[in-house]
Amino acid sequence: MKHLLPVALLACVACAHADDDGGPAVVPYRPSVSTPAQLSAPGYLELEAGGLRATGPGADSGASRTTLPYTLKLAFTPDWGLRVGGDAWVRQRAFGQSDSGVGDTAVVLKRRFAVSDATAWGLELGETFPTAKSSIGIGHAQTTINGIFSSDFAPAWHTDINLNATHVDSSNQDVPWQVGWAAAFSRTLSDSWGAVGEFSGTHQSGIDTTQFLAAASWNQSPAAVFDFGFARGLNDQTPRWQVFAGVTVRLGKVF
Repeated sequence: MKHLLPVALLACVACAHADDDGGPAVVPYRPSVSTPAQLSAPGYLELEAGGLRATGPGADSGASRTTLPYTLKLAFTPDWGLRVGGDAWVRQRAFGQSDSGVGDTAVVLKRRFAVSDATAWGLELGETFPTAKSSIGIGHAQTTINGIFSSDFAPAWHTDINLNATHVDSSNQDVPWQVGWAAAFSRTLSDSWGAVGEFSGTHQSGIDTTQFLAAASWNQSPAAVFDFGFARGLNDQTPRWQVFAGVTVRLGKVF
């Protein structure tokens, strides 16, 4: 239970900011796999955090992974931004063995290319550092290039499509790259509620993952958006079930 304390504290922070309507609205990237081309408001620091529990994949019915993901986002202009994120804590269980600790850390530089008020492209360059021990983390530094297409279409509908490549292990010259994709479709249901559905997956030398994600979001105010949902693996190489909840909150103006 002690590892749920950061989530509880974050919820309190979000509630404290809930009536702060003097600033711009937050731009949640969570909980979908894909990210939008849009950046957060320039000069305002945003924090995303929550909890996620995954079960499976494979023959080990007791396999599970519980994480507390977080992301700090800061845009310098409407077209340039930086984010730092990772897992504040990880607990993993497989084949009767369990381990836990701090997770890996990623730094991502983002560039938006606006086409119109409704459509934009995006490009992200990220580096993930192996700050976790190898039993629960990636073990090697990884570089990712992510291309983004985002667009509003029809009343209240929006889509984010990502295609990326990750250099996963320089010591393995046979399969050093992993390709990932994600396509999310979201809809505004009311002034306070929204919903998103997404298909995503990865491919690396015969190892393929595919999943479907569904989630809902509640805009408590422009300064705080809560989310919750689940993901279902669509093949044996993907976690069978994932459940998650979290929040995006505006922390304050930096410049």
